Amino acid sequence: MDPSARGAFFGLRINHGRGHLVRAVMEGVAFALRDCYEVFKELGITANELLIRGGGGRIPLWRQIIADVFGCRILAAEVEEAAYGAALLASVGAGIYKNLDDAVKKTISLKVFEESGPDQETYDRLYREVYSKLYPAVKELFKALTGLDGKPDN
Repeated sequence: MDPSARGAFFGLRINHGRGHLVRAVMEGVAFALRDCYEVFKELGITANELLIRGGGGRIPLWRQIIADVFGCRILAAEVEEAAYGAALLASVGAGIYKNLDDAVKKTISLKVFEESGPDQETYDRLYREVYSKLYPAVKELFKALTGLDGKPDN
């Protein structure tokens, strides 16, 4: 929620290539999602599985990274069509199903895609010892960059 915040790659070495950067983006997104989840946990809301759909959810490596970062199973609806939800709502409106819960239970099955794996401990350590400390460490530096590149922050 900081308009001055920017993206950054941290820990790069000379031997890192394009694939490493792509994976770093996937890991960064997974860590950012975990950041949000940590707020839920503070409120007493926990989960032992996540439902993922579309976009990056179609990429096995990214699903595995998310499973490992969260330490849980990744589920996905076997139906991917975007209009499927609209069709379910129409079927409820037409009286085919009693309500949306009934329609979902009778038409959508979930598939376990990934279980957390051997990298879970590494990702947990990286989240706690590095990722969660990065933003507080560079927050003031982001503010110092504001306007220096000649572009306003939006």
